[in-house]
Amino acid sequence: MSTPARTAGKAQDAAAPDPRRWMALIVASVATLMVVLDVSIVNIALPQAQSDLAMGDANRQWMITAYALAFGGLLLLGGRIADFAGRKRVLVIGLLGFAAASMLSGLTPDPGTLFTARALQGAFAALLAPAALSLITVAFTDPKERAKAFGVFGAFQGGGGAVGLLLGGVLTEYAGWRWCMYINVPIALAVALAARRFVRESRAAGDRHYDLPGTLLVTGGLVALVYGFTQAADGGGWTAPATVILLAAAVLLLTAFVLVERRTAHPLLPLRVVMERSRAGVFLANLLIGAGMFGMNLFMTYFLQVNLYYTPLQAGIAFLPFSAGIIATTTLGAPLVTRFGAKLLMVAGTALATAGLLWLTRLDSASGYAGEVLPTQILVSAGVGLFFLAGPNVALSGVDPRDAGVVSAALTTSQQIGAALGPALLNTLYLAAVTGYLTPRTPAGDEASRALQLQGFLHGYRIAFIVAGALLAAAVLALTVLVKTPKAPADTQPTAPVPTH
Repeated sequence: MSTPARTAGKAQDAAAPDPRRWMALIVASVATLMVVLDVSIVNIALPQAQSDLAMGDANRQWMITAYALAFGGLLLLGGRIADFAGRKRVLVIGLLGFAAASMLSGLTPDPGTLFTARALQGAFAALLAPAALSLITVAFTDPKERAKAFGVFGAFQGGGGAVGLLLGGVLTEYAGWRWCMYINVPIALAVALAARRFVRESRAAGDRHYDLPGTLLVTGGLVALVYGFTQAADGGGWTAPATVILLAAAVLLLTAFVLVERRTAHPLLPLRVVMERSRAGVFLANLLIGAGMFGMNLFMTYFLQVNLYYTPLQAGIAFLPFSAGIIATTTLGAPLVTRFGAKLLMVAGTALATAGLLWLTRLDSASGYAGEVLPTQILVSAGVGLFFLAGPNVALSGVDPRDAGVVSAALTTSQQIGAALGPALLNTLYLAAVTGYLTPRTPAGDEASRALQLQGFLHGYRIAFIVAGALLAAAVLALTVLVKTPKAPADTQPTAPVPTH
């Protein structure tokens, strides 16, 4: 039987700062670094994986999309599970599951198994990412220490993209694309062991309610939408019965999700979170930017490795200015938010990124890295970096404390949904453009046939980049129309979302 003195002592210990909180910060940062690193590694590995597994052009984007769909669709649920089941426990489960799914991805004998394993990776990432972020929030209660902790966390995530590009290039070129999957296993196991030793368990108080119907509806709706795009490319076009059925199912499921969220007592995504005009504008822009940016990376990877004959390592190095631009902008641009205001910074940054993407419509057989790819990387990275810098300030401004966590998760979720939809849509349009270009042309000889094929690829890239630019232009419009100009600087300190660039 506990005495009052013993109970008070336990309460005091629980309230005291965690003496191992800085080690816990490193554990949480490395855990989510792995999630970020995995995205950039896969971009470099995709062309070799497609060739090795005889993956069709219409289905290749599932290597990216399956992960992003599961991550984005389950992230909000993962955050609630972590809060109530125990953040340390869920972090360790997420890490072990991510390691197992990564091993399965590397051992896969065919595209279907790879896509399934990638979806499992995304599902476990949806557990470990919010658990890691919540652990930092709970461990650091002093505002100054918390700001410093989020600075360290952000540095890890910012560097993850650059490390992934280099590591992906080295592993793909010298060990094979499968090692881009295997590399997660020792990292995840080491972090899981460190978490058991250095991380203190914590749980949220309150009733444990999980919105499983909402989770199933939104995830099913998104899968149907993406699969509908794929069927349009591989199954006879936009009017094919399978395409129409899938897209109609997507509309019905997503509409049902909204209706369920309006009526349920414990919604996965409280509609009050997205009904505020400025916040809705940021969420919509984040989705559109994610779609355009991830679509751009997919086709830029193929342009570098197929049209310019870059090795995987050279392609990884060629992408570094993109990661460096985002890191530099988000790190050094903080004073610009208070000087010019978040809305102006977001609109200007997204417009700059739009101009950068449209620069790629100049691609032709004489195009090279210095003339087209590098200027695009500089403009897009600086532009989206400004959006990533200012967006959380608007999204989290004036948020009720009970909604701070779900808004942070929703911000990341909107980008992941864009990352799933963008490559699927753009790949469908790319294939239609390439087919339309090549069908009426009949070259004579192997050399002429290869030259014509490369011209067809360039035509497809240009169409994809035009649409990606249109997505970012729509983001500019959403920010301009929906986001209100604040009368005074926001006084809310935003919770850092999990970056995925």
